Amino acid sequence: MECNGKVYLVGAGPGAADLLTLRAARLIASADIVLHDALVGADVLALAVRAEVVDVGKRCGLASTSQSFIGRRLVEAAHRHRTVVRLKGGDPMLFGRAQEEIDALIDAGIEFEIVPGVTAAFAAAAEIRSPLTVRGLGRSVTFLTARVAKGEGPSQWWRAAVAADTVAIYMAGRQLADLAEELIDAGIPAARPVALVSNASLSSVQWQRLTLGALLDPRMSGGEAPTLLLIGEALAWRNPANEGSKRVLISGAPEPVSGPQRRLVA
Repeated sequence: MECNGKVYLVGAGPGAADLLTLRAARLIASADIVLHDALVGADVLALAVRAEVVDVGKRCGLASTSQSFIGRRLVEAAHRHRTVVRLKGGDPMLFGRAQEEIDALIDAGIEFEIVPGVTAAFAAAAEIRSPLTVRGLGRSVTFLTARVAKGEGPSQWWRAAVAADTVAIYMAGRQLADLAEELIDAGIPAARPVALVSNASLSSVQWQRLTLGALLDPRMSGGEAPTLLLIGEALAWRNPANEGSKRVLISGAPEPVSGPQRRLVA
């Protein structure tokens, strides 16, 4: 028998289950079916105590679920279940391809709601204890991705990076040298401070501070882990004493260039 279900596009946050919003946790626990991204962790999925759990994730270079298929699955699920949760990493409305899913639901006349989540850039900034904005130094922040989908044509993504004081580049781990080269060619100084953060909010987090020019080293890579690249003068650690500095290096990366490192204070 057909149901008049409702679909919730829910932000799963950066990874840690206790960074879910209360609304997100409640909806996951009460869902009849949960369709989740590849990067949603087991601790978050464990909250779906009464739901059918379906992996519809996408991973770069690996087998992935097509977006059109996900849209059809959401519509079908809403015809079979009262509460459908589409669990998306970070925030659904930022690099989550939410618009395609919203369009599919509108076309099918399915009721839906958006539940925000903590996006990776905020979790990364929290891990390294560096604000993305600093009064008089960083007044603007740009979230961007340099990835271009098949059929999109050429992109001048770097224009937005040049115009902003602080830049957060998502899904950067496997193209660091290329990103750095394009940004330097576009006019961003090679000495601009950057931070690489992998697996933000999780116990497996790794991070490194260095400069944009250091990313030109072909050995630099965030590996397979979701890696975010933060760029901007706001990331520079202004501690002359530089006592008790700590570096956690991205796996396989060379030592960072010399320069001030941020001191971590418990």
